[in-house]
Amino acid sequence: MKTKLQLYWDYLRSSYWFVPSLMALLALCASSLAVHLDASAGPEWMREVGFLYRNEPDGARQLLSVVAGSMIGVAGVTFSITIASVVYASGSYGPRVLSNFMADKGNQLTLGTFIATFLYCLMVLRTVRAPGESSPLGAEAFVPHLAITLALLLALASIAVFIYFIHHVPQSIHVSHVIAGIGRDLEAQIDFLFPDEIGDESLDDDDEVPALLAAGFTARATTAGFLQSIDGDGLIELAKRNDQVLRLVKRPGDFVGIGDVLVEIGAAHAPQAATTDAIVAAFAIGETRTALQDVRFPADELVEIAVRALSPGINDPFTAMACIGWLTSGFKIMAARRAPSALRRDRDGALRLVAPAVSFAELVDGTLGMLVPHAQREPTVIRYLRRSVHEVRERTSLADRCAILETYSTPQDG
Repeated sequence: MKTKLQLYWDYLRSSYWFVPSLMALLALCASSLAVHLDASAGPEWMREVGFLYRNEPDGARQLLSVVAGSMIGVAGVTFSITIASVVYASGSYGPRVLSNFMADKGNQLTLGTFIATFLYCLMVLRTVRAPGESSPLGAEAFVPHLAITLALLLALASIAVFIYFIHHVPQSIHVSHVIAGIGRDLEAQIDFLFPDEIGDESLDDDDEVPALLAAGFTARATTAGFLQSIDGDGLIELAKRNDQVLRLVKRPGDFVGIGDVLVEIGAAHAPQAATTDAIVAAFAIGETRTALQDVRFPADELVEIAVRALSPGINDPFTAMACIGWLTSGFKIMAARRAPSALRRDRDGALRLVAPAVSFAELVDGTLGMLVPHAQREPTVIRYLRRSVHEVRERTSLADRCAILETYSTPQDG
């Protein structure tokens, strides 16, 4: 449940509607509060502040109408520009990069500012009353001077945000900016999944594992899709409660079909249906891959951009070399660290979960193995790739890692 909540929160933060909706709600609350303060205090305390007291009902209505109408128009233009940039990015860099643009906080805050200003002015406008008009506030005439001043400030803020947006859009779709963002995501994922303190590879040779998993019980997927996240702590607690040992068969980023084995269960007796359902519930399966627990996802995004750049129709070696640079930057971090142990124990020291992580060789092979056939068509790119891989090789002394890097750092026959 914890992991699914984290995944849902990540979805909300990266969605294009959540921040604008939240800002719109805040605007509704701010308009009610400002009008209430105006109605409670009255206009007397503002007599000394001339620019706040010069509002007349007709002028206030016209001002609020102009600001509200302008903001909804600019919001429409902003949305159109965003969609156009998303379409361009999706076609140029690949459809999987689309989520990076939807999660861009600059675009979300820009749209939210315009919509919030529009709603604020609209709600304040309905409270303005001229002499002789009835008012739900109990006054014959009512002009919310403070609220109108806040509307002017929001209009000025919206202009500043629009100027920022015009600068931000071309910057956000610049290929170097896109690649750098994905590269930093890759480094952050590697830093999170392979911390310096964790990992003792000798533990993976535990002789208990084959015997504990010999029972042959399994938990199978009930839906199809990409495995987005796994609640590892929840699985350990569940295994401890039922005196079981669980071995993960699928990892985040894998595609899962209905009936595929998710977990092998080591137990003295067949697990109850409720226990199996609880195990399956610890796996979040969705329609798309996410980078929440999947270190391969940002690496695959960089490979996709590089392969597109090396296609005969585009032929952009510099973009491909930028992708290789960020890929090998992540490899350098990973090469200097030990892989985390696949064996996870409860607080009493009993083995409860076997969760193999993505290995260094698997990540390098899975990315460079797809990239090298395309890079070989461009001598500049393949030389840069070999030089970068050689730099990664200098970061590690482990024989198995040096061996896999050696295959990509030296010229191949044919």
